[in-house]
Amino acid sequence: MGSVRRRRGASSLVLLCAMAVLTAGLTTGTAYAAPAAPGAPAPAPAVPGAPAPAPGPGGKSLEQVRKDIEELYRQAGTATDAFNLAEVETKAQSDKIVEIANLIVAGKERIATLKSRAGAAARAQYRAGGLPPGARLALSDDPNQFLDGADRLRQGEKAASDLLSELDRTQTDLQRYAEEASERWQKLEANRVKQEESKKQIEEKIKAAEELESKLEAEEKARLIQLEQEAQYRAQTAWLSTGAMKDVNGKATDAGKRAVQFATAQMGKPYKWGAVGPDSFDCSGLTSQAWRAAGRGIPRTSQEQLRLLPKIAVKDMRPGDLIIYFDDASHVGMYVGDGAMVHAPRPGRNVTMAGAGSMPIKAVVRPDA
Repeated sequence: MGSVRRRRGASSLVLLCAMAVLTAGLTTGTAYAAPAAPGAPAPAPAVPGAPAPAPGPGGKSLEQVRKDIEELYRQAGTATDAFNLAEVETKAQSDKIVEIANLIVAGKERIATLKSRAGAAARAQYRAGGLPPGARLALSDDPNQFLDGADRLRQGEKAASDLLSELDRTQTDLQRYAEEASERWQKLEANRVKQEESKKQIEEKIKAAEELESKLEAEEKARLIQLEQEAQYRAQTAWLSTGAMKDVNGKATDAGKRAVQFATAQMGKPYKWGAVGPDSFDCSGLTSQAWRAAGRGIPRTSQEQLRLLPKIAVKDMRPGDLIIYFDDASHVGMYVGDGAMVHAPRPGRNVTMAGAGSMPIKAVVRPDA
Protein backbone atom coordinates (compact mmCIF):
# COMPACT_ATOMS: atom_id res chain seq x y z
CA MET A 1 0.00 0.00 0.00
CA GLY A 2 2.93 2.36 0.85
CA SER A 3 4.50 1.78 -2.57
CA VAL A 4 1.16 2.55 -4.23
CA ARG A 5 0.94 5.86 -2.39
CA ARG A 6 4.52 6.74 -3.36
CA ARG A 7 3.71 6.08 -7.01
CA ARG A 8 0.55 8.22 -6.69
CA GLY A 9 2.62 10.86 -4.91
CA ALA A 10 4.62 11.33 -8.13
CA SER A 11 1.56 11.81 -10.36
CA SER A 12 1.41 14.97 -12.46
CA LEU A 13 -0.46 18.22 -11.76
CA VAL A 14 -2.47 17.54 -14.92
CA LEU A 15 -3.89 14.43 -13.26
CA LEU A 16 -4.32 16.32 -10.00
CA CYS A 17 -6.43 18.96 -11.70
CA ALA A 18 -8.47 16.59 -13.84
CA MET A 19 -12.18 16.57 -13.11
CA ALA A 20 -12.15 12.84 -12.65
CA VAL A 21 -9.76 13.24 -9.74
CA LEU A 22 -11.83 16.07 -8.29
CA THR A 23 -15.00 14.00 -8.52
CA ALA A 24 -13.30 11.11 -6.77
CA GLY A 25 -12.07 13.44 -4.03
CA LEU A 26 -15.55 14.83 -3.49
CA THR A 27 -17.17 11.45 -3.13
CA THR A 28 -14.58 9.26 -1.49
CA GLY A 29 -11.56 11.32 -0.47
CA THR A 30 -9.45 8.14 -0.60
CA ALA A 31 -6.79 9.01 -3.16
CA TYR A 32 -3.53 10.59 -2.06
CA ALA A 33 -1.99 12.65 -4.84
CA ALA A 34 1.07 14.85 -4.49
CA PRO A 35 1.60 17.98 -6.52
CA ALA A 36 3.04 17.38 -9.90
CA ALA A 37 6.72 16.98 -10.36
CA PRO A 38 7.79 20.04 -12.34
CA GLY A 39 7.16 19.57 -16.01
CA ALA A 40 10.19 21.50 -17.19
CA PRO A 41 13.33 19.44 -17.82
CA ALA A 42 15.87 19.25 -15.05
CA PRO A 43 18.94 21.40 -15.50
CA ALA A 44 21.69 19.71 -17.40
CA PRO A 45 24.61 18.40 -15.33
CA ALA A 46 27.51 20.75 -15.03
CA VAL A 47 30.15 20.39 -17.69
CA PRO A 48 33.75 20.57 -16.45
CA GLY A 49 35.21 23.92 -17.34
CA ALA A 50 31.82 25.41 -18.33
CA PRO A 51 30.88 28.77 -16.80
CA ALA A 52 28.63 28.64 -13.73
CA PRO A 53 24.99 29.74 -14.12
CA ALA A 54 24.54 33.49 -13.85
CA PRO A 55 23.54 34.55 -10.32
CA GLY A 56 20.26 36.29 -9.65
CA PRO A 57 19.83 39.91 -8.50
CA GLY A 58 22.43 41.02 -5.98
CA GLY A 59 24.63 38.03 -6.75
CA LYS A 60 22.19 35.64 -5.03
CA SER A 61 21.31 32.26 -6.44
CA LEU A 62 17.98 32.02 -8.19
CA GLU A 63 16.81 29.68 -5.42
CA GLN A 64 17.61 32.31 -2.79
CA VAL A 65 15.82 34.94 -4.89
CA ARG A 66 12.80 32.61 -4.98
CA LYS A 67 12.88 32.31 -1.20
CA ASP A 68 13.19 36.08 -0.80
CA ILE A 69 10.24 36.70 -3.12
CA GLU A 70 8.18 34.03 -1.38
CA GLU A 71 8.91 35.55 2.04
CA LEU A 72 7.98 39.05 0.86
CA TYR A 73 4.67 37.78 -0.49
CA ARG A 74 4.04 35.83 2.71
CA GLN A 75 4.60 39.02 4.73
CA ALA A 76 2.22 40.79 2.35
CA GLY A 77 -0.28 38.01 3.03
CA THR A 78 -0.01 38.61 6.78
CA ALA A 79 -0.61 42.33 6.25
CA THR A 80 -3.52 41.51 3.93
CA ASP A 81 -5.16 39.49 6.69
CA ALA A 82 -4.73 42.43 9.08
CA PHE A 83 -6.19 44.78 6.45
CA ASN A 84 -9.18 42.51 5.85
CA LEU A 85 -9.88 42.16 9.57
CA ALA A 86 -9.68 45.93 10.09
CA GLU A 87 -12.06 46.38 7.15
CA VAL A 88 -14.58 43.96 8.68
CA GLU A 89 -14.32 45.66 12.06
CA THR A 90 -14.63 49.12 10.49
CA LYS A 91 -17.87 48.11 8.80
CA ALA A 92 -19.18 46.63 12.05
CA GLN A 93 -18.39 49.84 13.94
CA SER A 94 -19.96 51.97 11.19
CA ASP A 95 -23.13 49.89 11.29
CA LYS A 96 -23.26 50.18 15.08
CA ILE A 97 -22.84 53.95 14.94
CA VAL A 98 -25.78 54.20 12.54
CA GLU A 99 -27.84 52.03 14.91
CA ILE A 100 -26.92 54.24 17.88
CA ALA A 101 -27.75 57.39 15.90
CA ASN A 102 -31.22 56.02 15.21
CA LEU A 103 -31.67 55.26 18.92
CA ILE A 104 -30.61 58.81 19.81
CA VAL A 105 -33.11 60.29 17.35
CA ALA A 106 -35.88 58.08 18.74
CA GLY A 107 -34.87 59.00 22.31
CA LYS A 108 -34.96 62.72 21.58
CA GLU A 109 -38.39 62.37 20.01
CA ARG A 110 -39.56 60.47 23.09
CA ILE A 111 -38.26 63.18 25.41
CA ALA A 112 -40.05 65.84 23.37
CA THR A 113 -43.30 63.86 23.70
CA LEU A 114 -42.85 63.41 27.45
CA LYS A 115 -42.07 67.08 27.96
CA SER A 116 -45.14 67.99 25.95
CA ARG A 117 -47.31 65.79 28.18
CA ALA A 118 -45.75 67.27 31.32
CA GLY A 119 -46.32 70.77 29.99
CA ALA A 120 -49.95 70.02 29.22
CA ALA A 121 -50.48 68.72 32.77
CA ALA A 122 -48.83 71.81 34.25
CA ARG A 123 -50.97 74.17 32.17
CA ALA A 124 -54.15 72.32 33.20
CA GLN A 125 -53.15 72.60 36.83
CA TYR A 126 -52.48 76.31 36.44
CA ARG A 127 -55.88 76.88 34.90
CA ALA A 128 -57.47 74.99 37.82
CA GLY A 129 -55.96 77.37 40.34
CA GLY A 130 -53.00 75.22 41.18
CA LEU A 131 -54.97 72.10 42.11
CA PRO A 132 -55.65 69.25 39.74
CA PRO A 133 -59.31 68.16 39.47
CA GLY A 134 -58.63 65.06 41.56
CA ALA A 135 -57.26 67.15 44.42
CA ARG A 136 -60.31 69.42 44.43
CA LEU A 137 -62.63 66.41 44.56
CA ALA A 138 -60.59 64.90 47.38
CA LEU A 139 -61.21 68.03 49.43
CA SER A 140 -64.97 67.89 48.85
CA ASP A 141 -67.36 67.47 51.78
CA ASP A 142 -69.38 64.93 49.79
CA PRO A 143 -68.10 61.43 50.78
CA ASN A 144 -68.71 59.98 47.31
CA GLN A 145 -66.96 62.86 45.64
CA PHE A 146 -64.15 62.56 48.20
CA LEU A 147 -63.56 58.85 47.44
CA ASP A 148 -63.72 59.44 43.71
CA GLY A 149 -61.37 62.39 44.02
CA ALA A 150 -58.89 60.50 46.19
CA ASP A 151 -58.73 57.70 43.61
CA ARG A 152 -58.20 60.20 40.80
CA LEU A 153 -55.53 61.92 42.87
CA ARG A 154 -53.64 58.65 43.33
CA GLN A 155 -53.94 57.93 39.60
CA GLY A 156 -52.70 61.40 38.77
CA GLU A 157 -49.77 61.09 41.14
CA LYS A 158 -48.83 57.73 39.63
CA ALA A 159 -49.12 59.09 36.09
CA ALA A 160 -46.93 62.07 36.99
CA SER A 161 -44.41 59.79 38.72
CA ASP A 162 -44.35 57.40 35.75
CA LEU A 163 -43.89 60.29 33.32
CA LEU A 164 -40.95 61.67 35.33
CA SER A 165 -39.41 58.19 35.66
CA GLU A 166 -39.69 57.58 31.93
CA LEU A 167 -38.24 60.98 31.17
CA ASP A 168 -35.34 60.23 33.50
CA ARG A 169 -34.75 56.78 31.93
CA THR A 170 -34.85 58.21 28.43
CA GLN A 171 -32.35 60.92 29.32
CA THR A 172 -30.09 58.30 30.92
CA ASP A 173 -30.34 56.17 27.77
CA LEU A 174 -29.40 59.16 25.62
CA GLN A 175 -26.35 59.78 27.76
CA ARG A 176 -25.35 56.12 27.44
CA TYR A 177 -25.91 56.18 23.68
CA ALA A 178 -23.74 59.27 23.36
CA GLU A 179 -20.93 57.63 25.34
CA GLU A 180 -21.18 54.42 23.31
CA ALA A 181 -21.17 56.38 20.06
CA SER A 182 -18.00 58.14 21.17
CA GLU A 183 -16.34 54.80 21.95
CA ARG A 184 -17.42 53.41 18.58
CA TRP A 185 -15.99 56.42 16.79
CA GLN A 186 -12.66 55.88 18.53
CA LYS A 187 -12.64 52.21 17.49
CA LEU A 188 -13.65 53.19 13.97
CA GLU A 189 -10.73 55.60 13.69
CA ALA A 190 -8.34 53.03 15.19
CA ASN A 191 -9.44 50.47 12.61
CA ARG A 192 -8.97 52.99 9.82
CA VAL A 193 -5.43 53.63 11.04
CA LYS A 194 -4.80 49.86 11.08
CA GLN A 195 -6.14 49.60 7.54
CA GLU A 196 -3.84 52.36 6.31
CA GLU A 197 -0.81 50.84 8.05
CA SER A 198 -1.58 47.38 6.67
CA LYS A 199 -2.20 48.78 3.20
CA LYS A 200 1.18 50.50 3.30
CA GLN A 201 2.91 47.28 4.38
CA ILE A 202 1.15 45.28 1.67
CA GLU A 203 2.12 47.73 -1.04
CA GLU A 204 5.73 47.91 0.17
CA LYS A 205 6.16 44.11 0.31
CA ILE A 206 4.52 43.53 -3.07
CA LYS A 207 6.59 46.31 -4.65
CA ALA A 208 9.81 44.84 -3.25
CA ALA A 209 8.89 41.37 -4.53
CA GLU A 210 7.94 42.70 -7.96
CA GLU A 211 11.19 44.66 -8.19
CA LEU A 212 13.17 41.51 -7.41
CA GLU A 213 11.27 39.56 -10.03
CA SER A 214 11.52 42.36 -12.62
CA LYS A 215 15.32 42.07 -12.58
CA LEU A 216 15.13 38.50 -13.85
CA GLU A 217 15.51 37.61 -17.49
CA ALA A 218 12.65 35.76 -19.21
CA GLU A 219 14.52 32.46 -18.91
CA GLU A 220 15.13 33.07 -15.22
CA LYS A 221 11.46 33.84 -14.64
CA ALA A 222 10.53 30.53 -16.25
CA ARG A 223 13.10 28.79 -14.08
CA LEU A 224 11.70 30.61 -11.04
CA ILE A 225 8.28 29.06 -11.67
CA GLN A 226 9.95 25.65 -11.99
CA LEU A 227 11.76 26.19 -8.68
CA GLU A 228 8.43 27.05 -7.04
CA GLN A 229 6.94 23.81 -8.35
CA GLU A 230 9.95 21.81 -7.19
CA ALA A 231 9.75 23.30 -3.69
CA GLN A 232 6.03 22.49 -3.49
CA TYR A 233 6.66 18.97 -4.76
CA ARG A 234 9.38 18.33 -2.19
CA ALA A 235 7.17 19.65 0.63
CA GLN A 236 4.17 17.57 -0.48
CA THR A 237 6.27 14.42 -0.93
CA ALA A 238 7.81 14.87 2.52
CA TRP A 239 4.36 15.41 4.03
CA LEU A 240 2.92 12.30 2.39
CA SER A 241 5.91 10.25 3.52
CA THR A 242 4.89 10.87 7.15
CA GLY A 243 1.68 8.87 6.52
CA ALA A 244 -0.45 11.98 7.15
CA MET A 245 -2.97 10.88 4.52
CA LYS A 246 -3.15 7.15 5.19
CA ASP A 247 -6.37 7.31 7.21
CA VAL A 248 -8.02 10.24 5.42
CA ASN A 249 -11.19 9.01 3.71
CA GLY A 250 -13.86 11.54 4.69
CA LYS A 251 -16.74 12.21 2.32
CA ALA A 252 -17.90 15.71 1.50
CA THR A 253 -21.23 16.92 2.81
CA ASP A 254 -23.66 18.49 0.37
CA ALA A 255 -22.57 21.93 1.56
CA GLY A 256 -18.93 20.90 1.27
CA LYS A 257 -19.48 19.79 -2.34
CA ARG A 258 -21.04 23.16 -3.18
CA ALA A 259 -18.14 25.00 -1.56
CA VAL A 260 -15.56 22.93 -3.46
CA GLN A 261 -17.45 23.38 -6.73
CA PHE A 262 -17.46 27.17 -6.24
CA ALA A 263 -13.77 27.31 -5.31
CA THR A 264 -12.58 25.13 -8.18
CA ALA A 265 -14.72 27.09 -10.64
CA GLN A 266 -12.58 30.15 -9.81
CA MET A 267 -9.36 28.48 -10.96
CA GLY A 268 -7.45 30.72 -13.35
CA LYS A 269 -8.71 33.98 -11.81
CA PRO A 270 -5.98 36.27 -10.48
CA TYR A 271 -5.01 36.83 -6.88
CA LYS A 272 -5.68 40.35 -5.63
CA TRP A 273 -5.28 41.37 -2.02
CA GLY A 274 -8.53 42.33 -0.32
CA ALA A 275 -10.62 40.83 -3.16
CA VAL A 276 -13.67 38.62 -2.64
CA GLY A 277 -14.60 38.11 -6.30
CA PRO A 278 -16.14 37.76 -8.66
CA ASP A 279 -13.15 38.49 -10.90
CA SER A 280 -10.30 38.08 -8.40
CA PHE A 281 -9.68 36.79 -4.89
CA ASP A 282 -7.22 36.74 -2.05
CA CYS A 283 -6.81 33.47 -0.15
CA SER A 284 -9.47 33.99 2.53
CA GLY A 285 -11.68 35.87 0.09
CA LEU A 286 -11.86 32.66 -1.95
CA THR A 287 -12.66 30.38 1.00
CA SER A 288 -15.20 32.73 2.61
CA GLN A 289 -17.04 33.29 -0.67
CA ALA A 290 -17.01 29.57 -1.49
CA TRP A 291 -18.76 28.78 1.79
CA ARG A 292 -21.12 31.71 1.34
CA ALA A 293 -22.08 30.17 -2.00
CA ALA A 294 -22.66 26.92 -0.11
CA GLY A 295 -25.06 28.69 2.24
CA ARG A 296 -22.73 29.10 5.22
CA GLY A 297 -21.35 32.42 6.37
CA ILE A 298 -17.84 32.14 7.83
CA PRO A 299 -15.28 34.71 9.03
CA ARG A 300 -13.60 36.79 6.32
CA THR A 301 -9.93 36.28 7.29
CA SER A 302 -7.76 33.18 7.67
CA GLN A 303 -6.86 34.15 11.24
CA GLU A 304 -10.49 34.54 12.22
CA GLN A 305 -11.36 31.31 10.40
CA LEU A 306 -8.75 29.60 12.57
CA ARG A 307 -9.97 31.29 15.75
CA LEU A 308 -13.71 30.81 15.34
CA LEU A 309 -14.24 27.60 13.33
CA PRO A 310 -14.01 24.14 14.92
CA LYS A 311 -10.59 22.52 14.56
CA ILE A 312 -10.27 18.92 13.38
CA ALA A 313 -7.44 16.44 12.99
CA VAL A 314 -5.82 16.01 9.57
CA LYS A 315 -6.92 12.34 9.55
CA ASP A 316 -10.54 13.49 9.78
CA MET A 317 -10.31 15.91 6.84
CA ARG A 318 -13.01 15.89 4.21
CA PRO A 319 -13.50 18.00 1.06
CA GLY A 320 -14.62 21.52 1.92
CA ASP A 321 -12.54 21.75 5.10
CA LEU A 322 -10.13 24.68 5.30
CA ILE A 323 -6.39 24.21 5.79
CA ILE A 324 -4.68 27.07 7.63
CA TYR A 325 -1.01 27.55 6.82
CA PHE A 326 2.02 29.06 8.59
CA ASP A 327 2.44 29.90 12.26
CA ASP A 328 0.75 33.27 11.86
CA ALA A 329 -2.24 31.72 10.01
CA SER A 330 -1.58 34.06 7.10
CA HIS A 331 -2.74 31.69 4.35
CA VAL A 332 -5.68 29.36 3.80
CA GLY A 333 -6.73 26.83 1.16
CA MET A 334 -9.70 24.50 0.74
CA TYR A 335 -9.20 20.75 0.81
CA VAL A 336 -10.75 19.12 -2.26
CA GLY A 337 -9.78 15.48 -1.76
CA ASP A 338 -6.98 13.33 -3.20
CA GLY A 339 -4.41 15.08 -0.99
CA ALA A 340 -4.98 18.36 -2.80
CA MET A 341 -6.30 21.81 -2.02
CA VAL A 342 -7.41 24.83 -4.06
CA HIS A 343 -6.17 28.29 -3.11
CA ALA A 344 -5.34 31.81 -4.25
CA PRO A 345 -1.55 31.74 -3.80
CA ARG A 346 -0.19 35.30 -4.05
CA PRO A 347 0.01 38.39 -6.25
CA GLY A 348 1.14 37.48 -9.74
CA ARG A 349 -0.42 34.02 -9.52
CA ASN A 350 -3.90 32.70 -10.24
CA VAL A 351 -6.30 30.56 -8.22
CA THR A 352 -4.97 27.05 -8.63
CA MET A 353 -4.73 23.58 -7.15
CA ALA A 354 -1.74 22.39 -5.13
CA GLY A 355 -0.74 19.69 -2.70
CA ALA A 356 -2.38 20.04 0.70
CA GLY A 357 1.03 19.63 2.33
CA SER A 358 2.95 21.95 0.01
CA MET A 359 3.14 24.58 2.79
CA PRO A 360 3.50 24.22 6.57
CA ILE A 361 0.07 23.28 7.98
CA LYS A 362 -0.98 25.00 11.20
CA ALA A 363 -4.49 23.57 11.54
CA VAL A 364 -7.55 22.26 9.74
CA VAL A 365 -10.95 23.83 10.46
CA ARG A 366 -14.47 22.82 9.47
CA PRO A 367 -17.09 25.41 8.42
CA ASP A 368 -20.00 22.94 8.52
CA ALA A 369 -19.22 21.08 11.71
